[in-house]
Amino acid sequence: MSKTNHLDAWLAQEQTIRAAMDAGPGPGVATAQQAAGKTGLEFMQALLRGELPYAHIARTLDFTLFELGHGRAAFLGTPGLAHLNPMGTVHGGWFATLLDSALGCAVHTRMASGQGYTTAELSVNMVRALTPKVTRVLAQGRVIHCGRQVATAEGRLIGPDGTLYAHATTTCLVFPLASQSAP
Repeated sequence: MSKTNHLDAWLAQEQTIRAAMDAGPGPGVATAQQAAGKTGLEFMQALLRGELPYAHIARTLDFTLFELGHGRAAFLGTPGLAHLNPMGTVHGGWFATLLDSALGCAVHTRMASGQGYTTAELSVNMVRALTPKVTRVLAQGRVIHCGRQVATAEGRLIGPDGTLYAHATTTCLVFPLASQSAP
């Protein structure tokens, strides 16, 4: 598939996803009742369908949950002027946030009902500068290992032509969530 075809497909899918998410509750935080009884994958799928609120940071930094599966997640990001450093390239923090989201959500898809996680370590390697001339990038995360206490994942940030802009790894701590019936 050519660069234009990838970009066109990404833009069409992004439009469909954003419409579903914006038709739902919009940005916010899911309540314990909304999450109760859902596996991590079920929770993320409900978010993607617009049934649960999505994170405010996605709107702030202009990225969208894009794809999900068991042990994988992807976000589509739009590098813009607000993300530039003084040298005119996209700030490394934007790379890191987009990749942390993809990696963390990939881990989230592996959580059982009643389990949570948090990022303990994130390592990002930026291999190419990114400017707003690249209209979209895709951050893909994939779980390597998911155990009772620790999960690891790896990811890539690519352009529509397959250009690699960064790659990353994460270690997440896995823990039981507080009881839904606790006061």
